[in-house]
Amino acid sequence: MSTSGTWINEVANGYGTTIEITRHLFSKKSAFQQIDLYETRKLGKLLMLDGIIQLTSFDEFAYHEMMAHLPFYTHPCPEKTLVIGGGDGGVLRELARHPELKELHICEIDADVIEACRRFLPETACGYDDERVRIHIGDGSQFVREHKGEFDIIIVDSTDPGGPGEPLFGEAFYLDLKAALRPGGVIASQSESPWLLPDIVLRLNTITRKLFKYADYAVMQVPTYPTGQIGMCVASDARDVRLQAAEPSEALQKELRYYNPEVRSGAFAHPRFVQELLEKARLQA
Repeated sequence: MSTSGTWINEVANGYGTTIEITRHLFSKKSAFQQIDLYETRKLGKLLMLDGIIQLTSFDEFAYHEMMAHLPFYTHPCPEKTLVIGGGDGGVLRELARHPELKELHICEIDADVIEACRRFLPETACGYDDERVRIHIGDGSQFVREHKGEFDIIIVDSTDPGGPGEPLFGEAFYLDLKAALRPGGVIASQSESPWLLPDIVLRLNTITRKLFKYADYAVMQVPTYPTGQIGMCVASDARDVRLQAAEPSEALQKELRYYNPEVRSGAFAHPRFVQELLEKARLQA
């Protein structure tokens, strides 16, 4: 990460993003990572961890709505959910829109991220305010090993590979995710951009296709992420993850800005180079 004048740069994986900032709101080196929050000129507030963009107020809704509602509407009757990572609270905020859920658990390794986001990003971190939320500070990979057969939906809202998020990108972790599900459960995990990190997309899609009866890869448009696109793996042993078990009520759909049934369907439609990548994952599984 480097700052020059009023511009901040994210540079990683041979690719860069430059955003104009007006104020540095917060900076702290936690036990796990460097945390920075900025006010930008055009994109609202910006959260960076170890110099990598995690969200901006401008487009965070696209990522958080898809990460929460796509797996939620894959399951016919979810009651208990777990978010691994997601310290900004955005996925919790979206899950909390569903009164059917009885328990919303989150396991975040870095309490300082939660504290900073509750202070500077209340419009995102308001997810923590729901009385159904249970916060667990610790290693998400260890947490799922210790909670077998407990959750209907598990959402892995991880940082990129490397740093504290590295254990969340291996087969052993996905075996533990599967074991932590109740019968009929669904997982969804942040699975990178096919443009920038096709090797990670291939790895995670190979793992999920190997371990689950139904697995697929969906993409969403998030302009401030490198290449403007990021994907998720969705998997279940109980049902085709491309199909909706339900869809948003008319009242809820009016609250959402990105997710709808048409966008969900289109998220699984890919250009040929991604189709070939996913076919390779299927053959390797």
